[in-house]
Parts: sequence; structure tokens; C-alpha cells
Amino acid sequence: MKSKNMSLEYNTQREDVIQKEYGRNVQKLVEYIKTVEDKEKRNQYAQTLTDLMRQINPNLLRENAEYDQKVWDDLYIMSRFDLDVESPFPMPEKESIGKKPQRMAYKTNEIKFRHYGRNLEMMVKLAVEMEDEESRENAIIHIGRLMKSFFSNWNKDNIEDEVIAQHIHRMSKGQLVVNIEKIKEEGLFNTSVRERRPSSGPSNQNRKKNYTKRRRA
Repeated sequence: MKSKNMSLEYNTQREDVIQKEYGRNVQKLVEYIKTVEDKEKRNQYAQTLTDLMRQINPNLLRENAEYDQKVWDDLYIMSRFDLDVESPFPMPEKESIGKKPQRMAYKTNEIKFRHYGRNLEMMVKLAVEMEDEESRENAIIHIGRLMKSFFSNWNKDNIEDEVIAQHIHRMSKGQLVVNIEKIKEEGLFNTSVRERRPSSGPSNQNRKKNYTKRRRA
């Protein structure tokens, strides 16, 4: 009996699959499309192949425009960026494939007191910019209460009013001065005490006097 010569193809002799999620057969089809001389046929075959690729890899929403672009990008990648077809998306740049995204730039300025957070530092900055003394004092009281609450949540402990006053002074770079005697006497940093509201105009008594004067006139 005569032996027949058989040509066997082993995995170790095959080229690596570029896009493993589609498999080796799809990659062979891509290589075949590259050999088709008629451009119109190449376009038709490429469109048909991308439809097949959507069915093979249905993990993403097919209605998503970004998914459609990804399929065409994968097709170009499998062709090693050597495929002349008309597609709804441009061929991606070879240098952009596999490129690690740039690291996000984080703010480098350090937070003086991490348990208070950056937003509270912004509130201190706004209080410094206030020109009205009463508004600035009310802002300091509100900030002090928040700091007392944040410190308690962070450390599970209470903090003295004098320490809060020192922290406000440091965070404002010495521009906010806290009347600690008044704060302690009236308990203004205590969350149980009702916050003062800034006066929005003349008192009720003054408004009553003005109304009486107008009637007499």
C-alpha cells in the first residue's frame, strides 16, 4: 500500500491570531479580501465580513455607533493596516493601537487638613473675599460648624473651639480672625445652636416707624 503525502498544519507553524475574539478563520478571510483585485468586490466582501464579525462578537450593542467603528477598526487591525476599501470610518492610526491612555493630571496643591476636604478650603477662600463684615462672620461660623462635624466623623472625637479657630486662621493664611471668646460664650460652633441669618434690611421696628411717617405725611 502506497503512503500518501499529507500536508498537516500545526498551531506552532501558524501565524498568531491578531484579534483572538474573532478567530483564525476570520483572519484568513481578511487576508483573502486583500488579494481581491476588484475594489467593488473588496468593498462588498469587507461589508459582509464586518456583519459576520458583529454576529461572532455580540457583546456590545450593535446599534451603538462606537461599536460599528470598533468592528471596522478591528478589520483594519487584522489586515495589518493594509486594506484598501471604502468604509464609513477612517482607518485608525497604527501608532494609536495598544497605546496606553495618558494619566489624568491631578491637582498638586496639598490639602492642609485632609479630614476637612478641599471643598471646605474653597469655602474659606470665599469667606476671605467677602467684604461685608457681618457676612464674613456668619461664613466663619458656618465653616466652624462644618469643621467640627467633619472632625467628629473622621476621628470619632470632639475638637475644641480654639483648635478650629487656629485651623481657620491657617487655612485662610491669617486673613480670617475668629473672635474665640464670642464663639465660646454663645456656642456658635455647636451644631445644636441655630445659625444666625444675615440681616437683609432694616429691622421690623424701623420698618414700622417708616410706615407711620408715610401715613402721617
